[in-house]
Amino acid sequence: MKKSEVNLGFGCFFPGTEREQVTEILLQALDAGYRYFDTASFYFTEEQLGEALRQSKIPREDVYIATKLWISERGYDAANAALERSLTRLGLDYVDAYLIHWPKGPDPDEDWISLDIATWQAMEEQKAKGRVRELGLSNFLPHHLQPLLDAGYQPVINQLELHPGYGQEYAVAKSLEQGMQVQAWSPLGRGAVLDHPLLLELAAKYGASVSQICLAYLKQRGIFPIVKASSLKRMQENLAFTAVKLTAEDISKIACLPQIGYSGEHPDDSMPGHK
Repeated sequence: MKKSEVNLGFGCFFPGTEREQVTEILLQALDAGYRYFDTASFYFTEEQLGEALRQSKIPREDVYIATKLWISERGYDAANAALERSLTRLGLDYVDAYLIHWPKGPDPDEDWISLDIATWQAMEEQKAKGRVRELGLSNFLPHHLQPLLDAGYQPVINQLELHPGYGQEYAVAKSLEQGMQVQAWSPLGRGAVLDHPLLLELAAKYGASVSQICLAYLKQRGIFPIVKASSLKRMQENLAFTAVKLTAEDISKIACLPQIGYSGEHPDDSMPGHK
C-alpha cells in the first residue's frame, strides 16, 4: 500500500498498557479500517502489531507499516542490527518506512551529524536489499535535516509534533520544500486543545467533533496526521474527519492560535522526548 492511498495513520505508543490489550486495540484499529500503522523500537509494541496483523489476516500489501530506530540505535552497525530486531519483532520481511526517531542524543559532546549520516548509509543499504521501502525522519528540524541533504540523501517523511496551537511553521515549510511528507504526531495536542473555545465553536459550526476539526485542519494544510485511540468509537470518529472541509478563514483562525498543548519535547534539549 502507498501512503498516498490513506488519509490517517494510527500510532502504536501505549505506555503502561498490557501487552494483550495493545494487541486488541490494534486489531480494533484494523477492523475499523486503519491501514497505516506507526510504531518504533522505543514503543515496545512491534510484537503486538505483528500479532495483530497475523490475526487480522489482512494481506501484507494492503497495510503500510512504519517503524523507527531509537537514539541509542544510531550508527552504521547499530542501525543494521536495530532493523533486524524490528523485523523479527514484527514478524515481517520488510517495513514500508524506516525512520530515525530523534536526531540527537542527550550527550552534548556527541558527534550527532556523523552518527546520523552513518545511520542513513545503513538504511540506504537496507532499502537496496528490499527490507525497507521508504526512508524518513522523526523530530528533525531544518538544521538537523541539512547535513543529510548536504550528504546527498533525500528523506521522504518527517514526523513532527504538530497540532492547533503548535504549528512549527518554519520546520513544516522547509520539509515540504524538500518534497517530504510531513506527518503530525500528537495532532490533538495530547487532548489539551479539545476544550479550546475557538475549536469548540468550529466543531458546532461544522457539526463535527473537535478532534475532527483538528485533523481536517492538518490535512487541508498538506500534513498527514497520526492519531492514537483505544476505543472503537473514537477510532471511527477520527477516520470520519475527511467529511469536514474548513474554509480558508477558519484555517487561518486556527493557525493563529497562541501556543497550546506543547509537549515540551524538543530535539535540541539535553534529554530528547519519547514520541
